[in-house]
Amino acid sequence: MKQIPIIILIAAVFKAGFVFGQDTLKISKADLKQKLTEQNLQLKIARQNAAAAQADYRQSHALFLPNINLSHTGIVTTNPLMAFGSKLNQEILSPADFDPALLNDPARTQNFATKIEVQQPLLNLDGLYGRKAAHSKLQAYQLQTQRTQEYLELELSKSYMQLQLAYRAVKVLQKADATAKANLKLVENYFQQGLLQKTDLLNVQVRVNEVANQLQYAKSNVRNASDYLAFLLNENNAGKVYQPTDALENKIDEETFSSALPDNRKDIQAMELSSAAYGQILSSSKMAFLPRLNAFGSYEMYDRNLFGTSAKGYLLGAQLSWNVFDGYKTIGKFEKAKADYQKASTETEQYKAQSQLELNKTNRQLSDAKNKVQLTQLAFEQSQEAYRIRQNRFAQGLDKTTDLLQSETQLIQKELEQLQAVFEYQLTQDYLEFLTK
Repeated sequence: MKQIPIIILIAAVFKAGFVFGQDTLKISKADLKQKLTEQNLQLKIARQNAAAAQADYRQSHALFLPNINLSHTGIVTTNPLMAFGSKLNQEILSPADFDPALLNDPARTQNFATKIEVQQPLLNLDGLYGRKAAHSKLQAYQLQTQRTQEYLELELSKSYMQLQLAYRAVKVLQKADATAKANLKLVENYFQQGLLQKTDLLNVQVRVNEVANQLQYAKSNVRNASDYLAFLLNENNAGKVYQPTDALENKIDEETFSSALPDNRKDIQAMELSSAAYGQILSSSKMAFLPRLNAFGSYEMYDRNLFGTSAKGYLLGAQLSWNVFDGYKTIGKFEKAKADYQKASTETEQYKAQSQLELNKTNRQLSDAKNKVQLTQLAFEQSQEAYRIRQNRFAQGLDKTTDLLQSETQLIQKELEQLQAVFEYQLTQDYLEFLTK
């Protein structure tokens, strides 16, 4: 039995180097974060949403900037009014044109008009609040984009640790596979010497097959974790797997509990800005009941020839308009804006309450996870010692094969449980940091 640890070590080292062969790509967490920022599809979508909000805000510049339109129009007419007006605009009327026969039945007249029109808003109070709402919406989307990146970094960290855990599980099961095969060889020798029954040999063979099956599932978990990392990074890693450059750390840090949500958490700020935007839309709908003041002007050039400019003139003016009644359309918009604002305010309060609830829960989970790490570590150490004793007693013929197999199974189970506990603890730490960022 003294040769078993040597066999285990040789087998584990040999298999660890050739689990996935040349298709393995070594990666570090820092490199993954850089790729995530540049390539993740969800982050690209969030940035496009922010870009769309930026475009909406730029449209509100029309509240202060003029609307300028340039046109060139050509007509041919025998319409009495249009023919007379065209000559008048071209400044070519003569006394003969006032002949009733010519007025009533004019000859074909052509007219080309070049016009520059300018419309300048002066006072539109509803537009001012609409612009403020667009700006608040833009800020909300920008913050939401930043929060999306923070969430994806958390998801990346989780996936990276899952990959680390999967590789550790493979190593554990490779060691278990080597141990089971070594035990099988020993039991086969004992069976051939007539020291054990056929059922003992069959039990060990079943155990070898069970460990081989678990090892295959562990290798599949490595590929699954690699595929999800590739999805986060928007990479095509067909036929390849990632391998972390560092192992899953088994350490416990001092807990950093936080009882209150931070005021500057980006998703909460985004919710508050979104609620403020609805409030500004409500104010805008109120201002729609007030009159608007706009200025306008045009410079016009007329000629009987294409692009001619023989006659010129300008027009300047201002308009005060007041939509007194539009069939309850404006009133309906106001009522809808009021309901939307109240809904947004309520959703913000609900989101804050849910976030506080999640924070309290995560604080407790961190304490539980720390306790679980300590207990599973102790259980693993105890199972190691128990298996060592069982091995010695079995070699001396003092324990049954089933006792050895039970102790071996417990050892593997406790080691995997300890790795899982470490993973859960570190993930809870990262999640708590995310909630308080």
